Amino acid sequence: MTQRTLTGGDFIACTTRPEQVFIPEEWTEEQRMIAKATEDFIVAEIHPRLEEIDSMKDPNLVPSLLEKAGELGLLGTSIPEQYGGFGMDFNTSMLIAERSAMGFSFGTTFGAHTGIGTLPILYYGNEEQKQKYLPKLATGQWKASYCLTEPTAGSDANSGKTKAVLDPDGTHYLINGQKMWITNGGFADLYIVFAKVDDDENLSAFIVERTYEGLSLGAEEKKLGIKGSSTVQVFFNNCKVPKENMLSERGNGFKIALNILNIGRIKLATAACGGAKMAMMGAVLYARERKQFNTAIIDFGAIRHKLGQMALEIYNIESASYRAGQCIDQTYDQMVQSGMDPNRAKLKSVEEYSVECALLKVYASEVLDYVVDEVLQIHGGMGFSAELPIERGYRDARITRIYEGTNEINRMLGVGMLFKKAFKDKTVDMKGELSKLPLMLLSALPGSAPAEDLLLARLKMAYILVALKAAQKFQLKLQEEQEILMDLSDALAAIYMAESAWLRSQKVRQKGTMAAPKADAMQQLARLSCHEAAIQVAKSLNAAIAAHAEGTDLRFQRWAVRMLTRPNAINPKAIRRKLVDHINEENGYPF
Repeated sequence: MTQRTLTGGDFIACTTRPEQVFIPEEWTEEQRMIAKATEDFIVAEIHPRLEEIDSMKDPNLVPSLLEKAGELGLLGTSIPEQYGGFGMDFNTSMLIAERSAMGFSFGTTFGAHTGIGTLPILYYGNEEQKQKYLPKLATGQWKASYCLTEPTAGSDANSGKTKAVLDPDGTHYLINGQKMWITNGGFADLYIVFAKVDDDENLSAFIVERTYEGLSLGAEEKKLGIKGSSTVQVFFNNCKVPKENMLSERGNGFKIALNILNIGRIKLATAACGGAKMAMMGAVLYARERKQFNTAIIDFGAIRHKLGQMALEIYNIESASYRAGQCIDQTYDQMVQSGMDPNRAKLKSVEEYSVECALLKVYASEVLDYVVDEVLQIHGGMGFSAELPIERGYRDARITRIYEGTNEINRMLGVGMLFKKAFKDKTVDMKGELSKLPLMLLSALPGSAPAEDLLLARLKMAYILVALKAAQKFQLKLQEEQEILMDLSDALAAIYMAESAWLRSQKVRQKGTMAAPKADAMQQLARLSCHEAAIQVAKSLNAAIAAHAEGTDLRFQRWAVRMLTRPNAINPKAIRRKLVDHINEENGYPF
């Protein structure tokens, strides 16, 4: 396939080389130290207090822990130095999100404060707003929250009914309405509030301080999981907000919400990765100790399959997330060098990779659910007991498929953004690549199993064929064919994850800095990832074909997909079993 400089979503229509991607083996010593500091804080300050945090008996406990995190500098990693932070790059902030997720519900508290609570001011605030609020948020002196969802406005956020009207003096906006599911709402000092001014079509955004007249809070919600995370309703009854506290421009709130959620989605992927790693470690330790039939259960094939599959899925997430994060950083640097304002460049660089952000959010949250479910299964009856942490992890993981946009919404969003880039922006040339279909089909004639590079190219071609056929049939009405969009999303995600895993293993071998046994294990794991991607892509694309094609066209698409998705010849069982040796050595995820 064509080789060119990648833009967001373009991975599907071109070849990426190993040297183009970032891999976790390239973290600097400083980045590793920051990650270790975050992990040490979670282990020392959060893990001993998990029961106390979840009980919420002491309303000052979680805010005080946020302040401790602020004292260590963990809340200000994304905030520039002139506002009291450290101004670190995007990929580093994702690494910190991964390690903070080890704190169970505190990870949600931490993420809401540093992400959706702080970033709107950082990226959209004027200089006066930044000077006033960011230093307090960086230290934890003030805690932040984000008020978007309403009782009748969830996924359709722009349909919110909260109103803002300028008072007769022209000095304050009077906000009236109700927000729900507000993380950190019970103790926040500052709320990013979305409301429509008068009869505007789009939302505007406001910085609302807790002490403003007319703001009140509901009781703490009783939840399935993340019980230690404050979640309340927030009410506004003629809440007086100074006119100068509007963020950005009037009517720009919906854009702010979408861009901030993009950032939240990709950071949630690394957080899910961190949670999965921690859960897997517990499973390994238990499986080594637990004996049945005079044998440690880690030696049983069924358990080794589970552990091997966990490692594979985590490897996929880790490889793809930090690949995308580095792309965002590189795009940001290019935009700044071309003269773009740094704050605008931050937003535009993340927006450029909105396809990847949506795919990663879905895939990673569902991998986390898979991992905690299998870890609980490995623990057997003990896993169902609240005495072990997997019970908490099992409950806490469930929310990840809902917040930052439900997985259903993100599935459709990812594919929708890809089509926009292909047909409107013309930055993803799927039509041009489809012209190479005959050559690709010739390469897929029966013979030896394909090498991974060729297999990935074939999977992309199969995807392009089916996606363009569906778009040709439904045109603008394709957005109404949600079942097809979700099938296309699953195939697209499988390709991106497998390619990221393969590129990582290839780059490790090229660099030659890792011990041969572990490098070989990574190579085999990446081959398994490509093998499973071929099976998933075939399944998803065939479902999409059945939903839109008929007659000769249906038969042709099915034949082409069968030819192009033929998996490589490997022994998945042997790869997983061998991988468990490395898992055993590392007491968990081995890479």
